[in-house]
Amino acid sequence: MKVYKHEAFTNAIEKNIREGVFQPGQKLPSVRELKERYQASTSTIQSGYAHLVARGWVESVPKSGYYVSRKQRAKPARRPVAHDPVFRYHLKLTTASYEGAEFNVAAPGDLFVPQKLLLRTMQQVIREEGAGLLRYYPANGSPALRDHIVRRAAFYQTILHPDELLVTDGALQALYIALSAVCKAGDVIAIESPCVFSVLEVVRVLQLRVVEIPVDPVTGFDIDLLKKACRHHTLAAVVVTPNFHNPTGTLLTDEQKRHLLSIVQHHHIPLIENDLYGDLHFGEQRPSNIKRFDESGLVLTYTSFAKTLAPGIRLGWLSAGKFMQRAEQIRFALGSTVAPLYQETVGRLLAGSSYDRHVRSFRRQLAKNAEQAVQLITEHFPEGTSVHPPAGGYHLWVKMPEHRDMARFYERCGQIGIRFTPGYTFSFTGAYDPCFRLVFADRFTPRRIAALRKAGQ
Repeated sequence: MKVYKHEAFTNAIEKNIREGVFQPGQKLPSVRELKERYQASTSTIQSGYAHLVARGWVESVPKSGYYVSRKQRAKPARRPVAHDPVFRYHLKLTTASYEGAEFNVAAPGDLFVPQKLLLRTMQQVIREEGAGLLRYYPANGSPALRDHIVRRAAFYQTILHPDELLVTDGALQALYIALSAVCKAGDVIAIESPCVFSVLEVVRVLQLRVVEIPVDPVTGFDIDLLKKACRHHTLAAVVVTPNFHNPTGTLLTDEQKRHLLSIVQHHHIPLIENDLYGDLHFGEQRPSNIKRFDESGLVLTYTSFAKTLAPGIRLGWLSAGKFMQRAEQIRFALGSTVAPLYQETVGRLLAGSSYDRHVRSFRRQLAKNAEQAVQLITEHFPEGTSVHPPAGGYHLWVKMPEHRDMARFYERCGQIGIRFTPGYTFSFTGAYDPCFRLVFADRFTPRRIAALRKAGQ
């Protein structure tokens, strides 16, 4: 029997369609992708797709590509895996990279990551620590690392104690531990609105009910509405981002922070403080966190180095206050500690001046980017578009004029190669449909600038 060159990939595609891995209507890999994957010629790939079309497995759409045929139904050979399509779609919108002008991922771009510093420090750690990096570390994290975190916090007048710190696998784990330590399924908590998708998903997984407290881009967290919520609900916790809120970029004043603290203290409500962006201020002085003013132990503060160093550095910390005993048990139940290599690397950066030097440079770049992003939005987006310059962090919250077809807007953005985070991912309601978040934590190359101008047009 004659063997055709294209069978290497056509058999695989046909098998995946038969088993339901590729669904009717799903776009298939492009000719270019298959050429590179199978080291084949263009004619071989096109011949293979023509074979699949003839067999009824595939449809060809002019100027678009090849798709699984809708005229047949795949018969899965195994039990299908259930997924939440809304969750997966929102996750893709907020975390996925793709070939284009990416303004949707809340992480420093590759050119802003101190790659040489991190890799050099990691190599030093590996040479000096050797097999020690392969052993268990203390469940709460390296004592030396916790000491460095405590000393650094003292520079911005926040008094921590090493024994109240948990080193975590990033900020999201810290939030999960904090909420689990003070809440149980069915409890009501107050959260910011808009609220970042990842926080909403932790709330959903823990089966908590929420009261959404609006965050105004200018005035910040609506403390008066929180007062009313405290009168009408028994709140198990308040979750707030006082420094450069994601996505609005809002910074609360020290007076607002003290006022917020007085309310939770009056009602004996734990306050979980997200201080992820506190180091990324554009002014001369780092803003205070609420933990600085707390003497009651009700404030649980968490942060991560993923936002300031690199997204792959999965290392954060939680100061659990009076809830340390419960938080410590939950942290242990979640498994082994953060990779020793990460702990030793970050510890060395904090021990010297390397981390602060990098963050100062990163802040200057972010401030410049923020100014440029506001200018581009103001100049090229429709009249009536609202955007407020942030004082730190790396988010812009953009509100489009009313009665815009946002679904069409995102579709066209995809066509020209640009992606934002849609406003509807920031709430359990549809309150923010006219809005989107723009992340400016990467270099503004000519390509990215041109894409922003086209999006505005």
